[in-house]
Parts: sequence; C-alpha cells; structure tokens
Amino acid sequence: MEISARNGLKGKVDDVKLGEVMASIKIAVEEPGIITAIITKESAEDLDLKEGDEVKAIIKSTEIMVAK
Repeated sequence: MEISARNGLKGKVDDVKLGEVMASIKIAVEEPGIITAIITKESAEDLDLKEGDEVKAIIKSTEIMVAK
C-alpha cells in the first residue's frame, strides 16, 4: 500500500471496542507503548481488525489512521 503519510508505527492490535458508529482500536507499539486510534465502526469491520493483528498506526497531524 502506498500512501503519502510518513509517520507510521508498526504494532499489534491490543484491543478492539466497537460502538454504534465508531470503534476504538488500541495498538501496542514499541515506543511510546500504546496508541489509541478512534476510527469508524465501518472501517474497523472492513479491515476485520482483531486482537493480535499486525497493523501500522499512520499518524498525520491530529489524526491516527490504521492500515493492515
């Protein structure tokens, strides 16, 4: 996958909490430890995020996106 963002941290999904509209995805990374990304429930389901998945936290300005 090619994207323009350059601030990416590899990690593993530590926890997935699905709400009615949004999803909270906790990602364990080497430093600083845990990053929490708030993404839409639809995106979490489309990516089929599960605890233990290898993912990358992509940081752009005030947002954190999730790539799998």
